Amino acid sequence: MTIGGFIALLIAGAVVGAIVEAALGTRAGIGWVGTMIVALMGAWIGSALFSFGPEYGRVYLISAVIGAIILVLLLKVITGPRVVE
Repeated sequence: MTIGGFIALLIAGAVVGAIVEAALGTRAGIGWVGTMIVALMGAWIGSALFSFGPEYGRVYLISAVIGAIILVLLLKVITGPRVVE
């Protein structure tokens, strides 16, 4: 992966993380780096399940958003309601 590809991946993670926080109406309280990591893990989950939607930085954005929402909801179930409003 080139440095440009890595930067595009980080930008995609930031965008997906912002979309997920807005869609769920909560903030995870883990900072923007943690949000990007969760979003990228969600993108991996989403791409494992399905791959569709616009692609940016080798990340299918719709699949990434759905996967990240699934991951955040699973984390909420596991850790409880430790969400900072």
